[in-house]
Amino acid sequence: MEQTAPSTPDAPGGLRERKKQRTREALLRVALELFTTKGYERTTVDEITEAVQVSQRTFFRYFANKEEVAFAVQDLVESQYFTALHARPPEESPFEAMRNAVLASWDDIGLTIEDVVPLDLYLRTFQVIESSPALLAIHLRRSAELEDKIVHLIAAREGLDLDTDPRPRVAVAAFDGVMRASGRVWGQGQDVSIAAMRELTVTYLDHFGPALAGNWRATGAHGL
Repeated sequence: MEQTAPSTPDAPGGLRERKKQRTREALLRVALELFTTKGYERTTVDEITEAVQVSQRTFFRYFANKEEVAFAVQDLVESQYFTALHARPPEESPFEAMRNAVLASWDDIGLTIEDVVPLDLYLRTFQVIESSPALLAIHLRRSAELEDKIVHLIAAREGLDLDTDPRPRVAVAAFDGVMRASGRVWGQGQDVSIAAMRELTVTYLDHFGPALAGNWRATGAHGL
């Protein structure tokens, strides 16, 4: 009878990939812990690698610099949102598609983050980004790059030419402004949970239309 080789739990290649993934996650987790406790500017690559007991060469095999580490989880969050936006049905208006994509991506965002780092660590990192001039400047640049990607996606959804029709840029800029405002208020608050962020963002988005329409002074005077 022909004999077959016994099966093994993991092929060597699989074990190597798992080890690489564990090393990357350890570097990421330690870096974010240091950023949130010691400060981004005061944390060095040496301190990160010493805590994980790996070399600088190993660090730079996974991350180009500290900036890439600081925004690694944010990359996942933004990628999940962009994927959700791409999947929205074509009959939705641009604003509806962006709004629903945010809510849809948040349904699983906690699990996505927890696969990499503890959720509370990500939330604390978000606050560090908002309060650090260096990281905030990077965040604004990255947000502008993401905004441009969304503009092109919205234009493609609607079959519009960006050279002649400004509406995609106007709509995305307005939506991004609402998201930035709600995120800033959330970061300054006491409740820094995902649920609190979602609730606050929904409130801001619900006020977007009314804030652009009507006469505020007349409404305020009437209310008095």
